[in-house]
Amino acid sequence: MNEWPNGWSGDQSGNRYGHGSGGAEPEGARAMPQVRRDAGPGYQRSEPPMPPSMSPRRGAAVPPQQSQGYDDAYDGYNTGQVYGGGRGGGAGYDEGHGGRPRPHWGKRIKWTVITLVAVLAVTSVATYFWADGKLRRKVDLSKVIDRPETGDGTNYLIVGSDSRAGMTAEQKRKLHTGSAEGKRTDSMMILHDGSNGPTLISLPRDSDVEIPTFVGSDSGKKYPGTGRHTKLNAAYAEDGPELLVRTVEYNTKLHIDHYVEIGFAGFANIVDAIGGVEMDLPKAIKDKDSGADFPAGKQTLNGQQALAYVRTRHAFAQQDLDRTKNQQKFLATLASQTATPGTVLNPFKLYPTMSAGLDTLVVDKDMSLWSLGEMFFAMKGVTGGEGKSMNMPTSGSNGGNLVWDKAKLQQLVQQLNNDEKVTVSSN
Repeated sequence: MNEWPNGWSGDQSGNRYGHGSGGAEPEGARAMPQVRRDAGPGYQRSEPPMPPSMSPRRGAAVPPQQSQGYDDAYDGYNTGQVYGGGRGGGAGYDEGHGGRPRPHWGKRIKWTVITLVAVLAVTSVATYFWADGKLRRKVDLSKVIDRPETGDGTNYLIVGSDSRAGMTAEQKRKLHTGSAEGKRTDSMMILHDGSNGPTLISLPRDSDVEIPTFVGSDSGKKYPGTGRHTKLNAAYAEDGPELLVRTVEYNTKLHIDHYVEIGFAGFANIVDAIGGVEMDLPKAIKDKDSGADFPAGKQTLNGQQALAYVRTRHAFAQQDLDRTKNQQKFLATLASQTATPGTVLNPFKLYPTMSAGLDTLVVDKDMSLWSLGEMFFAMKGVTGGEGKSMNMPTSGSNGGNLVWDKAKLQQLVQQLNNDEKVTVSSN
């Protein structure tokens, strides 16, 4: 007698499972084998016998709708997808990697780029504020009176001083700086940055200039001009950067936009920070006063040697004029070799170089890091074929001081103010 209701059979080859149960308890998951959808009619399944507790009550009827609904509800189960499935049906799985999820390379690249950009942005902002905090904005150009009108382009007055501030006795001996009190200007240059390329003009420190009426940088007292003539570097020694700017503007009629000054120690430290500067000397140089002793030819100068090179004057026939030419050549080469990927993209060289310069750099109160960067690349352009370097044209001497050629000076200033290509040449 068949104890299974409505045609159910105990024959295990039938499809008794998956059609619902008449019992009070639902069928357990272990009684529901995973069956492939593509199994044919003759596909034999080995199933465990149903436990008594799950046997249907005798005579119980299975509603047709329940049987139909059960098949639909467990359709995904029979394909092996109820618990995550195998390798065959799940999207995002790689057959060749044992069922591991395929890596999403697009997302990885996207987030890597976003992370790098964020790190770069944070580093750049941090570097900006670090460098900006190191700038010593001490020169107040608002104290300069009776200034010429501004022209096109930007004019920087770049000064190399013999300041020994912060140097030990051993450093002074090593760098041959001497022990003179106060500070003077060893070199002075006007750098014009405009649309026709940069122009670098050296102002010999022995230039004959008139000290005009000026206001004391510390006292605020007005000192009337008396027509007194002296060497250009005496203006700096008398009342500092403000009087130097006032004297340069008065004697050239050229407006100075920014002031930049660096001392002995800072100059030598910058050279050492970039690993030295390679120079090609046309002839041997020896000067016991500056400590220079170089053979002719290519060689790399360290900070101490570089300082001796730019200060050398007694080894040349035209002491001051020849020295300014060497200073121009060296500074332009320094800028060119510093602005290289090996320095700019290497934080182990970039930060020591910036720190060495910023620690001793003195600028005007309106100087920004952006303006300082523009000055640096304009200096680099002088040796890159984009600009011109020259000495201030002279026409003779007065009591040992060099007299500027007034006609050439007027033409030079006019070309700079109009941002034209400079055609004036040195003597």
